[in-house]
Amino acid sequence: MNPSKWLFFLGCTVPYRGVSYEISARRVLTKLEVGLVEMPEFNCCGLPLDPVSHEAMMILAATNLAIAEQQGLNILTLCPGCAGTLKKVNKTLKEDKLQKDKINNHLIAAGLTYNGTIEIKHLLEFLKEDVGIEKIKAAITHPLTNLKVAEHNGCHILRPKKFISFDDPEDPQTLKALIKVTGADCLDYIDETQCCGAPSVGVSDTIALQLVRDKLNHIKIVGAQALITICPSCHIMYDTNELRVEKNFSESYGIPILHYPQLLGLAMGLTPQELAFDELRVNAGKITQQPAMQTAQKTTSNC
Repeated sequence: MNPSKWLFFLGCTVPYRGVSYEISARRVLTKLEVGLVEMPEFNCCGLPLDPVSHEAMMILAATNLAIAEQQGLNILTLCPGCAGTLKKVNKTLKEDKLQKDKINNHLIAAGLTYNGTIEIKHLLEFLKEDVGIEKIKAAITHPLTNLKVAEHNGCHILRPKKFISFDDPEDPQTLKALIKVTGADCLDYIDETQCCGAPSVGVSDTIALQLVRDKLNHIKIVGAQALITICPSCHIMYDTNELRVEKNFSESYGIPILHYPQLLGLAMGLTPQELAFDELRVNAGKITQQPAMQTAQKTTSNC
């Protein structure tokens, strides 16, 4: 296994609805000298199929794992749902030979075999454990010292703990630590670990919007200037629905929703254009117009 290179698994949501997440992550990882290898072929991680067919989910996930094994590379993914599903199936098949043999019988038709030789990490876990806080800190050229933000981890990055065990699901600290490295102040607020509401959209749009409203109200109370996410689905819920909540509930927020790599990229001196800020629905002008951001933009334009 080559520890200096990682197979980049994008999943379904990021390429179609989270382009700004992908662009900013690639920019930041390049700055951190991380070797990304494009996955030659991949399918859905399987998560959406689990309620319909657990076996189909296992086959889809195992297919991706087997492809990564052929490449001899561990998987790096931006989506917590993908990371959690691939981790779960990887651990299950490593520990259950009968299940492993059953799944491999399905993979044979595609010329694949699952052996259990690779690992999977989400970007958050990777930045903490493989890149490291000190290396990230050394890459900061424009610390965001005047910025106050709140974080949202989401559900899949933390649970179930037996499969995803790098942080405490009741009191997660990894994202907070990575935000603090940028120089920004990460504020605590009520119900930090509350779901974004995405899973309830198909059942009740009203409930989903209320969950979005609750989150925005809680971070507004503490004075957060932006909300930082690490999940494409969570980002979509807040960035897409903030304006709807303002209209439907007569609220006023103006709180931009940033992917963590966008925040980190700003602190590294990358411009909002390079980090795809123009893809955001909630205007982030009040963030990018801060003195440190303007200095970074002038420095880049003069290069």
